[in-house]
Amino acid sequence: MAVRILYFAWLREKVGKGEEIVDVPAQTRTVADLVQWLRTRGPEYEEAFKRPAVVRTALDQVHVKPDTPIGAAREIAFFPPVTGG
Repeated sequence: MAVRILYFAWLREKVGKGEEIVDVPAQTRTVADLVQWLRTRGPEYEEAFKRPAVVRTALDQVHVKPDTPIGAAREIAFFPPVTGG
């Protein structure tokens, strides 16, 4: 399944791109599975996702938790926690 992945803030800096289209393996069913798979794609991904608990995710612009199924999502965005001030 091809999906558009967006990276924001320091995730974009570490991965080296703001977005990409990837073919997600069939066995990748949840957001956590996707993060684990992305980490295998190279040292830049491993560095970006080395602390997955601090990375936030949105599927088709809806915030979700790591155990959320990817389903038929067309866009998956990863970003750091947002702080106010």
